[in-house]
Amino acid sequence: MMNRFPRKETLLETFQWRVEESSDDIAFKFNDEDVTYREYDLRANQVANGVISEGCLPNSRVAVLAKNSVMYAEILFGTIKSRTALVGLNWRLAGPEVVFVVNDSESEVLFVGPDFYELVDSVKSEFTHVRQIIAMDDSHDNWQSYTSWRDSFDNSDPGLKGHGDDDVIQLYTSGTTGHPKGVRLTNKNLNASTPMVEETWGKDWHENSVNFVLSPLFHIAGSNIVIMGIVFGCKNIVIPEPDPEMILHLIDTEKIETAFMVPALIQFLLNHPNAKTTDFSSLRQIVYGASPISEDTLLKAIEVMDCEFWQVYGLTETSGIGTTLSPEAHDPGLGKLRSCGQKYTGVDIKVVDDSNKEVTQGEVGEILIKSTVIMKGYWNRDEANKESIVDEWFYTGDAGYFDNEGFLYIHDRVKDMIISGGENIYPAEVENALMSHPDIIDAAVVGVPDDKWGETVKAFITLRNDVYENATDILDKLDDYLNDGIDFANELSNKGSELGRYIENEIISYSKKQIASYKCPTSIEFIKDIPRNPSGKILRRVLREPFWVEKGRNVS
Repeated sequence: MMNRFPRKETLLETFQWRVEESSDDIAFKFNDEDVTYREYDLRANQVANGVISEGCLPNSRVAVLAKNSVMYAEILFGTIKSRTALVGLNWRLAGPEVVFVVNDSESEVLFVGPDFYELVDSVKSEFTHVRQIIAMDDSHDNWQSYTSWRDSFDNSDPGLKGHGDDDVIQLYTSGTTGHPKGVRLTNKNLNASTPMVEETWGKDWHENSVNFVLSPLFHIAGSNIVIMGIVFGCKNIVIPEPDPEMILHLIDTEKIETAFMVPALIQFLLNHPNAKTTDFSSLRQIVYGASPISEDTLLKAIEVMDCEFWQVYGLTETSGIGTTLSPEAHDPGLGKLRSCGQKYTGVDIKVVDDSNKEVTQGEVGEILIKSTVIMKGYWNRDEANKESIVDEWFYTGDAGYFDNEGFLYIHDRVKDMIISGGENIYPAEVENALMSHPDIIDAAVVGVPDDKWGETVKAFITLRNDVYENATDILDKLDDYLNDGIDFANELSNKGSELGRYIENEIISYSKKQIASYKCPTSIEFIKDIPRNPSGKILRRVLREPFWVEKGRNVS
């Protein structure tokens, strides 16, 4: 296949090539504002000159705490031009967590979106390296607004030549245990992913493709989609955060062609009443990943959206690159829907046991990845680097196996594995079984203490809204039919728990028909929402901790 892009040492050179190729094309649309590639380049020059004027030397850190916008994308390009690294802050963090990331990264300039002024005002005195705070609009009394700050600087290119090993972005891992770690991704890492994308899910991307940016830019998926959208010369439609109604409207009106979505968002879109009237005909491709998806949801999405689906598996530490499942492999008859696909060209993957020996085909072990896309390392975490990267192999912490055709299957995080009576149970397998139940819209399982087995499986389940209503209606009709003076429905509604137990037992019985009994939940708790991090990953720690408090550790 002929390369569509020049192979450059730095992302800056790749971006500059694209600006020359597509200068008058629309790079971004945000609300009603169109920004051409030339305008994007000139604004990024101003940001770069501003960052340099604030005293930021090459390899300094510049942080952003804001929802998605064109301004955020300008700051990304501006930090690249100033040879500084962009630190994307998860905007769902609490005050102490923001302080930790800003101080850990040693960020010197902080851009803040209006939703987070109050939060930053309350903790700014604790920042150790921040010299300048810039408001992303003009509504803050004390901080200079982004546009006035940016426009006070010259729009000529600062002319700094970067290097392949320069850090470009520093994204913090979700921190489901302990403090989050800053992942250092370089020019070399991000440039290496371009040809991998070009020959897989990017092979049908082209200049002026209408690309939907839905993932937050503090996440590797959001960063990648923006970077690839620029490299491929797309018209990138940006919204502040995922809103199902707005997304469906824009798919229709903007004639969206490509988008990355996490499975939870796909589910939200399918369940939205407007999905029935949305015109999906412009969609050519949905790329999805970041968390498991049920087969039922996937097949329904393919039917409703009627476009190609590509699954991707990767981690922040691997620049979001690992494996991809092609549209052809989404044929249910092939039996690959639970796979995350095959490795990209330029990526090596192996699965090892606790002794670091490669396991046989079909055997579950820890997934290791080796490639140019592997991070430089964690910021200021020498011990973690030694543990996570050994002989150029990155230890993902994910448990999985290969089938006989080289398709990788993810079982779960190694640390989330449940050991019950000596048997290894992977939560994702149990959750897939539960999610195939027609009344369940979301599910998560964890291990809880059990005197007999050490651990046993507990499920947390979100049911369809009408399940309890239908069950109560049936009991009402039973009352009328029997007419024997026993008010079943009233008795159950008074106690509530009996109805819950009935549904619980029915679901447990159902799961035993799907998977081995020892893997099935022994108890179920019904909750409105499964707790997830911004990447869509289940926060098992939040669900697990209350049951282990008295144990002092998370295993029996």
